[in-house]
Amino acid sequence: MLIPSKLNRPSRLHHTLLRPRLLALLDQAGHYPLILLHCPAGYGKTTLAAQWTADHEHLGWYSLDESDNDPQRFGHYLIAALAQATGGSCPKTLAMAEKRQFSKLNTLFGQLFEELAGWHTPTLLVLDDYHLLREEQIHEGLRFFLRHMPESFSLLVVSRTQPPLGIANLRVREQLFEIDSRQLAFNHQETGQFFQQRLTLPLAEADTAQLCDDVEGWATALQLIALSSRQGHLEPRQSARRLAGLNQAHLRDYLEEEVLDKVEPATLDFLLRCSVLRSLNAELANRLTAREDGQSVLENLERQGLFTQRLDAEGVWFRFHPLFTQFLVHQREREQPGLGPQLHGLAARAWLEQGFPVEALYHCLAANDPAQLQQLLLAQGWSLFHGGELRLLEQSLGQLPEACLLRSPDLVLLRAWLAQSRHRYPEVELQLGRAERAMATEGLPLAPGDRAEFQALRAQVAINAGQPHQALALAEEALARLPADRSHSRVVATTVTGEVYHCLGQLTRALPVMQQCEAMARRYGIYHQALWALLQQSEILLAQGYLQAAFEIQDRAFELVQEQHLGQIPLHEFLLYLRSRVLWSWHRLDEAESAARRGLEVLEDLSPQRQLKCKTMLVKISLVRGDLDNARVHLQHCEQLLQEDHFHMDWVASVDQTRLLLWQLTGDEAALRRWLAGARTPEGDANHFQQAQWRNLARAQMLAGDPDTALAILGQRSDSARRLQLVSDLNRNLILQAHLHLRRGEPCPARQCLLEALTLANRTGFVSHFILEGEALGQLLRQLVQEHALDELSLHRAQRLLKELNQHQHRHRSAHFDEALVEKLLTHPQVPELVRTSPLTQREWQVLGLIYAGYSNEQIAAELDVAATTIKTHIRNLYQKLGINHRQEAIAQAKSLLTLMGY
Repeated sequence: MLIPSKLNRPSRLHHTLLRPRLLALLDQAGHYPLILLHCPAGYGKTTLAAQWTADHEHLGWYSLDESDNDPQRFGHYLIAALAQATGGSCPKTLAMAEKRQFSKLNTLFGQLFEELAGWHTPTLLVLDDYHLLREEQIHEGLRFFLRHMPESFSLLVVSRTQPPLGIANLRVREQLFEIDSRQLAFNHQETGQFFQQRLTLPLAEADTAQLCDDVEGWATALQLIALSSRQGHLEPRQSARRLAGLNQAHLRDYLEEEVLDKVEPATLDFLLRCSVLRSLNAELANRLTAREDGQSVLENLERQGLFTQRLDAEGVWFRFHPLFTQFLVHQREREQPGLGPQLHGLAARAWLEQGFPVEALYHCLAANDPAQLQQLLLAQGWSLFHGGELRLLEQSLGQLPEACLLRSPDLVLLRAWLAQSRHRYPEVELQLGRAERAMATEGLPLAPGDRAEFQALRAQVAINAGQPHQALALAEEALARLPADRSHSRVVATTVTGEVYHCLGQLTRALPVMQQCEAMARRYGIYHQALWALLQQSEILLAQGYLQAAFEIQDRAFELVQEQHLGQIPLHEFLLYLRSRVLWSWHRLDEAESAARRGLEVLEDLSPQRQLKCKTMLVKISLVRGDLDNARVHLQHCEQLLQEDHFHMDWVASVDQTRLLLWQLTGDEAALRRWLAGARTPEGDANHFQQAQWRNLARAQMLAGDPDTALAILGQRSDSARRLQLVSDLNRNLILQAHLHLRRGEPCPARQCLLEALTLANRTGFVSHFILEGEALGQLLRQLVQEHALDELSLHRAQRLLKELNQHQHRHRSAHFDEALVEKLLTHPQVPELVRTSPLTQREWQVLGLIYAGYSNEQIAAELDVAATTIKTHIRNLYQKLGINHRQEAIAQAKSLLTLMGY
């Protein structure tokens, strides 16, 4: 729940001086993207911003404090401020922010700008006290915000320091309007007006000018002078002399002598007690002071100018000036050192009663009261967990003594789920096991329902670790003992059961379980689990060969992501990965690449290791396009990620497939033999990732010259795939078997495998899988077409495959002229002397390869993303270097060079 005072423009202080000079200056700033007010404390930055924005119709105001260094909390408040400014025109972004369903501020802001694409009304967003922000992710997000925000937006930043938002660059580009302490300092005229409002006896003009110069126009100092004079203790000139040149440490002494000594004891007690609050209303003040007149006291403090600032027009919320707050805290700790924790404890309860658990938890931590902290976490922990307050929860649980946790199995479970949510799987069992042993030692038996919840979480960890049998036993134990009201753990355990059936190849059992999980999760509002159940349904249908049905399930998953604003959780990336897989299978490569890149954007702010799946898809897309250079680049990224972490066999098998295909296309036999020597042999073949690794082994044996072993591997895997109805894997196995039989010189079994593969492809829609096997299958396909051996559907697919294979071959030819080949070519003893002595640049070799592939000049320009005139220059240069006159000679020369290198 958001604190309203943080989203309200402060109302004017009593007797606040209007400063037409600065207001007129700010009126010139309307068309600047960034308006910056920055100077030290006490110069009236916030007051000036509040005055200038008083008549702005479309205004968002966000008052920052230390707790806003959490990027997700910051994003939520900022979007809420803009929702107010735009009349609620960004509901989808606001819902995403409320549920903390974004991993990076850039993505949240990108969604905002997309939603506000039609918003053209001048809009101002104010960020007050920006100097309190230290989190680099927030600064980075604001830099993105400034670069991409609509032209109708302006951002007003109020800060004691110059914020790290690319100020120098904005200043050079004249996109920054800046006011600093030189302009904000009071001049002689404003000082005279200031004292006229606050003093009963007028001051001479020369005196006010001298006072202004003595304190260098510092507004806080002028206010202190006025307070001292009104209280009759010192003349204004005496106060000014004492204030001139004071730093904050000396200011404490001055405030004590000139302010607090003149305040009534009851009011002083009110101030000291309320100084623990970052913002306050009458109800909070009454709870901390045991009074009933908090509202009138706050209003009176404001009237007296005692550094009390109204935060809303209605006068409900207030705050003390930050310098004054620091001073009050210092005084309270000096005079009543034991009072602070007690006040924080009262504040925690008061905030909780008003419905602000996050603020309550902040005070609970400051109170250093384990019992109260435990009670608050028991009451609010799970709602905060589901609300995305993970950082604050971990900090809070970390402050609890282990004994408190042991008495609260629910908190043990909460801490373990936090570790699970951060993918720290080994830590989960460590925490649960340690808690169980300690509780047994203390004679604190675990209730059956709590033990069942422990087992449900263990089941989730086990399936993540690739231990399906252990996961099933744990999940079944949990389901047998879980009370009906433990909905979250019941959904988790049921989902794990479905995942186990999937891993064991029991697809007809797995699918209805996942459908049940989806329904349960939707009913209980656990939408992350509902999305996971949809993804599992999609994977099961993919394994069964129903790619169109899987595609439609993915459409439902995208609808859920949109409805429940799940766009920035890692499961969205997995959905995009699955979509990319289907599109790749159907040879819709541009769409497949777009989905994979969107998946990488979702994970942009998370661990790079989690990007492995989508990066592997980029390798596969490049391979089927014949773009070996890009395939190598993407594969290098994947291999680097594999070295940095341990991954599930599914992920590793996908990377290994791309390695082997690249080595197959480039003839790198040494690399595949090294891989084969250390390759992992799966324990079974009941699921798609085990089948994929067996195919990798078979391909490696085929390329290493052992087709008999390869054929035995594939034969056994195809038998299992038929038995388990793993139709997609059977389809893939048959395509590779056809290729293998052709290499063995066995056209009849190759023909039989290819015919069955084409028939299955009418169900799966596979295209790219055939293309990757290259021209070897192309010749057999042509024979089948010429012999009229195919039914209508298979004939249509074969004709499309031949068309795509032909294009693939052309593209593949151009990819041979990479840097490695050129280096070998130039050192080959039989290379023509002209080629050796007049070497082409790498770009000219690329152009030669594309000419050989049959590309026109325009197509080459599009492929290399350069101007057509640049391509003409490259062609002219390479013609001159190679001593040729036209395109046909270039094609012949390229063919000769490739033949020389064994292609």
